[in-house]
Amino acid sequence: MPQFTAPDGASLAYRDEGAGLPLLCLTGLTRTMADFDYLAPHLPPLRLIRMDYRGRGGSDWTGPYTVGQEGRDVLALLDHLGLPAAAILGASRGGLIGMLLGAVAKGRVLGLCLVDIGPELARAGLDPILDRVGRPLAARTLAELARQMSLHPAFPGVPLSRWEAEARKQAVATPDGLRLTYDPALGAAFRAGFGSPVTFWTEFDALAGVPLALIRGANSDLLSSATVDRMQARRPDMLVAAIPDRGHMPFLDEPPAVALILQFLRALA
Repeated sequence: MPQFTAPDGASLAYRDEGAGLPLLCLTGLTRTMADFDYLAPHLPPLRLIRMDYRGRGGSDWTGPYTVGQEGRDVLALLDHLGLPAAAILGASRGGLIGMLLGAVAKGRVLGLCLVDIGPELARAGLDPILDRVGRPLAARTLAELARQMSLHPAFPGVPLSRWEAEARKQAVATPDGLRLTYDPALGAAFRAGFGSPVTFWTEFDALAGVPLALIRGANSDLLSSATVDRMQARRPDMLVAAIPDRGHMPFLDEPPAVALILQFLRALA
């Protein structure tokens, strides 16, 4: 897997495939670039770029673990690839990074598609993340982890095979049990940064003139429908899709999600 070196010396993993419109996919808080494996086969010909943030997956496990630092790492990757700008598909944490880049480096954002994230994070969804991030997994095997995931009430009807694939993305089996695919120190950093209310309305408003799209899990407890309404009031041109039977976050290969992403990409082309 290719690596590039951030200005502070951290080695960060990325993938750069295809040609055409550059689409930079930024994943969630504890996740890796493998999250976009479900979506990739549904995309038109383009230049698909993914990365593991520092402390996740194949990147160096070194802080600081902040949205600001991760935004600087994204810009460093674009510089490394010689790209003046890219479209961004930002899932959860990746959407926060995308909004931040719209405020500090707007010219480098061709468009932003947010996935189950907005300028406000609902406490009902945020508090469980604050509680569990960085903690050891309760499951001892990947099969047990998949069974636990399959009980999530916000994702009815998802086959066990999908949860088995998710378990393989989110944990590594070792003789001593499951290991996280991210630095456990990320938990303390996240609680320090998001333990009190944080909003991104200034960053969202800074995206004026930048094409926007939003995918929300209809059962999401992190992005409320009231926040979506406020976002649409500010940006009536924003493309929006709600994905039935999905919470935080959709897998992105659901037909309504694919349709909105393709519409977003066509608008940029």
